[in-house]
Amino acid sequence: MGGFAAGKLAVKMVIAAFSGMGAATICHPLDVIRVQMQTEGGSYTSPLDCANQIVKQEGLVNGLYAGISAAYLRQWLYGSCRIGIYAFLLEQAQTNNIAAGLEKNAIPLAHKMAMGLTSGGIGSFVGTPSELALVRMSADSKLPEKERRNYKSVVDCVSRIANEEGIPQLWRGAKVTVLRAMVLSACAMGMTSDIKQRLVLSKIFGDDGQMFHGLPLMFCATLVSSFAANIVANPLDVIKSRMQNQKVEKDGTSAKYKSMVDCFWKILADEGVLKLWAGFTPAFLKLAPYTIISLILTEKITMVVTGKAAL
Repeated sequence: MGGFAAGKLAVKMVIAAFSGMGAATICHPLDVIRVQMQTEGGSYTSPLDCANQIVKQEGLVNGLYAGISAAYLRQWLYGSCRIGIYAFLLEQAQTNNIAAGLEKNAIPLAHKMAMGLTSGGIGSFVGTPSELALVRMSADSKLPEKERRNYKSVVDCVSRIANEEGIPQLWRGAKVTVLRAMVLSACAMGMTSDIKQRLVLSKIFGDDGQMFHGLPLMFCATLVSSFAANIVANPLDVIKSRMQNQKVEKDGTSAKYKSMVDCFWKILADEGVLKLWAGFTPAFLKLAPYTIISLILTEKITMVVTGKAAL
C-alpha cells in the first residue's frame, strides 16, 4: 500500500514539474522584471520601462530569458513538490471522506490551505538553491559591468556560489523563502481548489463546470487566488530577493542584511513601506498566468494519465 501511494505521489510530482516548465517558458520574462525591480541597482518607472531597458541593454534572450535554466530546475525541485504533494494530499483527503461516508469534496478551506502550506514549505526548502540561482541570474545584468558574475548556466551558478561563498549559502534566505512559499501556496493552491468547487456547485460554467473544457472555471478560480496570494506574499518576496542577491564572503562579512528582520526594517527605514510591494504588478502578472497555465496543464495531464481531476 505504501509503495502504491509513493508511486501515485511520484506521478503527480512529475506531471507538476512538466506543467510548471510549460508555464515557466511563457512567464519567465515577467519573473526577470520582478527581480530587477525588487533588487537594488536600477530605477524603473514601470514594468514596461524595466522590460525596455533590459532588452536594449542585453537583448531578448540574454535579458528577459536570463536564468531560464534555473527556472526549469526550480520546477523539478519546487514546483513538483508544491503542486504534486498538494494534489496527492487533496486526493487522500477525498478518499478518506468517501471511506467515512462523507461527500467527496467536503473539505474545509482551512484544511486545503494547510495542505498548500505543507506542500509549499517542503518544495521551497528543497528548491531554495535553484531559487537563489534564479534570482542571481535574473539580476546579474543590472550590476555594474565589473561586478557582474556572468554565470554560464544554472550548474555554473550553483557550483560557483558553493565554491566561492560556501555550500550553506545555497540556502541563503531559506527562512523567508520557505515562509513566502508557505503563504503563497496556502492561498494559491487552497483557495483555487475551494473557489473551483464553489463555482462548480453554482453551475455558472455548466452543470459540471466543464463549459469550454473547464477553462473559464480554472481561469476565474486561479485569478482570484493569485491576486490574494500576491498581496500577502509580495513583502516576503522583496526581502527574499534582496537577501539572495547580496554577495557574502565565506566568513559572513560584507552582508548588508544580517537577517530577514534586519532586511525588513532597513527597507522600511531607507525606502518606505510601499517598497515592500515593489514589483507587485509584474509579480502578479507573472503569478496569475503561471498559476493558470501550470494548474490547467496539471489538471488536463492528470486527467489523461489517471482519469481523475488533480484539484
